[in-house]
Amino acid sequence: MANIYQWLKAEKSPKILIEALKLLGIKEVPGARDNIEILHWAETLGMEKEYRKDDIPWCGLFVAYVVHKAGFDFVEKPLWARNWANYGTKETIAMLGDVLVFVRDGGGHVGIYIGEDKTAYHVLGGNQSDMVCITRIKKERCVAIRRTPWKIAQPDNVRVIKLEATGAVSTNEA
Repeated sequence: MANIYQWLKAEKSPKILIEALKLLGIKEVPGARDNIEILHWAETLGMEKEYRKDDIPWCGLFVAYVVHKAGFDFVEKPLWARNWANYGTKETIAMLGDVLVFVRDGGGHVGIYIGEDKTAYHVLGGNQSDMVCITRIKKERCVAIRRTPWKIAQPDNVRVIKLEATGAVSTNEA
């Protein structure tokens, strides 16, 4: 994890973010083989028929898995990133642990808000450079900010996080 994100280790994060952080660094396997852990996510969610190879875009699968592990329901057809625009409650200001939906050439992308700088959101997601990692994505590409439907009360640490603009900006998360 880059130094800019070391604070996450001590953060009492929303459950969805705690589950996502456990998966940092998981990668697709290049070629004909597959990462069995990514395939296990699909099996756990009952999506093994729709998701059979780790070279199929898996950002939506990643978010569905961490949402499920955190004890929440996920959206219908979660493999379609843009379907996450129907998750939880609509928000106008992104905060720690929110689900962010982006447009990209050929489709969409979904990930979890870690923070932001002036021009980009810092997003923890799957299928970012073929792995689970944190990357910067231009704010102008964001089409939906969605907050988890808390069953009791929203955690106090759900807040805007201001970060430095370090590292490249992602242009294609496929």
